[in-house]
Amino acid sequence: MNYSVAVYTDNYKQPIIDLILSIQTEEFNVAITAGDQPDLQDIPGYYQQGAGNFWLAITGNTVIGTIALSDIGNQQGALRKMFVHKDYRGKDYGVAQELLNTLLSWAKEKELQEIFLGTTDQFHAAHRFYEKNHFQRVPVDSLPPDFSRMAVDSIFYKYIFK
Repeated sequence: MNYSVAVYTDNYKQPIIDLILSIQTEEFNVAITAGDQPDLQDIPGYYQQGAGNFWLAITGNTVIGTIALSDIGNQQGALRKMFVHKDYRGKDYGVAQELLNTLLSWAKEKELQEIFLGTTDQFHAAHRFYEKNHFQRVPVDSLPPDFSRMAVDSIFYKYIFK
């Protein structure tokens, strides 16, 4: 399957919102709206600042995956908006792995020391994926002060660059 990973541009704004909301609400029944996620209305303002960025996986003109890195200061980042369309998940496609590799490579280049993320209890495959990629589960009280928690997140991870 041919796909590519690209840096976000505004012409992908609505397809990104559509992909993320469909996964959150239809697939996993998370009670969240686009209005609950103001970052999706201003991706450059939220993510493409400092050491942050936002990437998407596309095949043809179709967005099949997203991942974002928010610069939270102190050589730390927050992994956000990691979503892959259900038809493109799994190691046979490699979309999630390629998105994560892109983010980690970028973060290392920007000399970040740690990446934090939050996820919901329902995303069991995501938990396994992060753990396979050397993220360690951490308690909520160990998160940095500038890590902004999503209300739906209940499980947290940290990646330390060696």
